[in-house]
Amino acid sequence: MAATSTVETVIAAPREQVYKLFSERDSINATLPIQVSLKKPGADIPSGVGAQYVLGLAGVGVTEETIELIPGERMVYQVIAGAPVKRHVGTIAFSDAPGGTRVVYTMESEPSLPVPGKVLEVGLKGLINVLIGGVRKAAK
Repeated sequence: MAATSTVETVIAAPREQVYKLFSERDSINATLPIQVSLKKPGADIPSGVGAQYVLGLAGVGVTEETIELIPGERMVYQVIAGAPVKRHVGTIAFSDAPGGTRVVYTMESEPSLPVPGKVLEVGLKGLINVLIGGVRKAAK
């Protein structure tokens, strides 16, 4: 069963800075409880389309690949290894908001194991909030 979770928030920083912190995923390591490392650079720039990042601890974790980037507006990635999912896509949209940048972060996941939808949604929301919290701290 597929599940979707969306978190909307405003981060008190300019849109270009917030976009850069999300798209250059290893730039927020100091503010996360996990480590993010660039495994394979993107086609045009290290954090560009095709970039692969490993999120985890001690080299064990999930591998995400950036599949779409619209600078300052939108980022889309998919999990390609390390998680028991048939499909997992994260979409982060950025827009100007009073006091900073509006972030709409959506995760859609279809597990390969039988997991109740509500349990998966709670887990996805928790992951989103960890990543948003890391960016929020890094933006200060």
